[in-house]
Amino acid sequence: MTAAAAGGLRETAVTLAIGAVGAALFLWLGFPAAMLTGPALFVTLASLAGVPTAIPQRLRDLCFVVVGVGIGANVTPEVIDAVRLWPISLLALAVLTVVGILAGKAMLVRWFGYQPLSAFLAAIPGHLSLVLGLTADRDGDVPRVTLVQSLRVLFLTLFIPAILGLTADMPHGLPPPPAPMRPVELIALLLASGGLGLVFLRLRAPAPLLLAGIVLSTATHVAEWTTGPSPQWLTYAAFLVLGALIGTRFRGTDLALLRSSLLTGVAVTALMGALAAAFAFALAPLIDLSPALLLIAFAPGGLEAMIAMSVQLGLDPAFVTAHHVFRLLFLTALIPAMIPPRRAG
Repeated sequence: MTAAAAGGLRETAVTLAIGAVGAALFLWLGFPAAMLTGPALFVTLASLAGVPTAIPQRLRDLCFVVVGVGIGANVTPEVIDAVRLWPISLLALAVLTVVGILAGKAMLVRWFGYQPLSAFLAAIPGHLSLVLGLTADRDGDVPRVTLVQSLRVLFLTLFIPAILGLTADMPHGLPPPPAPMRPVELIALLLASGGLGLVFLRLRAPAPLLLAGIVLSTATHVAEWTTGPSPQWLTYAAFLVLGALIGTRFRGTDLALLRSSLLTGVAVTALMGALAAAFAFALAPLIDLSPALLLIAFAPGGLEAMIAMSVQLGLDPAFVTAHHVFRLLFLTALIPAMIPPRRAG
């Protein structure tokens, strides 16, 4: 093993150990979605303190597949019956997305002195790779846009569970989970999902490995070729890794730049979170769905984090997945139409 490889393994081990401490503490405190939020906070603090944190891409990809398979295994006939209600909430999400971007851009320009292009890109709720690519291509403020986007995901991951615990009726007294999938079924499904994920990656689908796991697991469970959920220990381990992954985004962050961007990140997150909550609580009685479910589906957070959170909170992950994927596809068409034109010369 080379020195670089050994160093990478050390960094990964340290990162996962820090994440495990955060998860254990949050579980002990009874914090919602503890396996996701605890690692996210603790690894973020460690990264800002100068600890070299890292999650290898292959481990990250494996966890996306695991979470996707787990989500697909939870699709029930009741979820399929509820699809008839989704067009209304999807339309509401499209309106919310446009309103949120315009409001966020106006706030950043007027109150924080951002240039219009950087303000527009910092206010986009997701599609980080496209956002950063456009920021660099159009000579936007890459460090500030990156920090605002990363802070938005972190704040939503930490605070939405707490807000839901105080303001919404969360599931209580859930029945014990059914027997998990047999090992041979699980291994076959994970391998097949990884292969399909590579196809989705070539097609440039959003969150390709996650979606591949969801698609195959849903199909095999609906057809009754596979039965039961993923083992709980495996799902929790994947959540721990994804939470730690959020924290590693802050590795090497300049503290002066972080301090100057912190208020901006809080303001953007608060504005978009308030809009999402307003839409969720207004729409919930009209389509007879839980405000908590709609809030996570509408939340301007990272796709993987919000889907994992819905599973942790006992809400419908298929509904949340559909809405966050829809928003990514909507943004793919919307961003080129809304981005300010290049200046002449």
